[in-house]
Amino acid sequence: MKTLKRYIGVAAAAAAVVFGFALAQSMHAPSPSDPAGESPMTHGTTAHDPSQMPSMMQEHSQHMMQVQAMHGAPMASMGLASPGQDAFGAIQEVVRKLEADPKTDWSKVDLEALRQHLIDMDEVTLRASATTKQIEGGLAITVTGTGRTLAAIHHMVPAHAHEINGYNGWSCKTEALPEGELWIVTAGDGRQVERIRALGFIGILVSGEHHQPHHLAIAKGEMVHGR
Repeated sequence: MKTLKRYIGVAAAAAAVVFGFALAQSMHAPSPSDPAGESPMTHGTTAHDPSQMPSMMQEHSQHMMQVQAMHGAPMASMGLASPGQDAFGAIQEVVRKLEADPKTDWSKVDLEALRQHLIDMDEVTLRASATTKQIEGGLAITVTGTGRTLAAIHHMVPAHAHEINGYNGWSCKTEALPEGELWIVTAGDGRQVERIRALGFIGILVSGEHHQPHHLAIAKGEMVHGR
């Protein structure tokens, strides 16, 4: 009886070895479509023929177009918000607003003026020099630059000061300088004085709610750029 059990165990083990070997051979067998008889698997990696890359890219492009068609929406709306560049995105937003408004007078639309304004914003925000000095009731800010930056300072600083004059009880005045603008921002309320000093040049520059309406007005041709 013991001999019979031993024999059955040995036979089962042998069968398992044979089955495993056959399975391994089938996994590494050459594909019928592979004339060279080479296995598509080499050291755990898939071999790609470089000559097939253009067709693979074309298939990927076709797939993306099919996905867009199935969803009936632009790819930008499928979980993506940023267009990749701030000025591009701002103009894109305005164009969509204009296209959605049946009253838009396209004969007056001036997107180039908006682009120039956004260039001014970029120059003043990133390239202008700003020196602040605490004065009675607030700040004196000297904003300077050269070339295109200087032109942008003269365009933006007086216009922005005019827009926020009276905002939060602030008083805003500017004085043109050969190298830029002197911007004086003051308040009678002590808490606002602290706020003005904490905000500094860039914080005061972004204050107010007029920027987006201003952009739309420029694009519609209702406001001259630089004024």
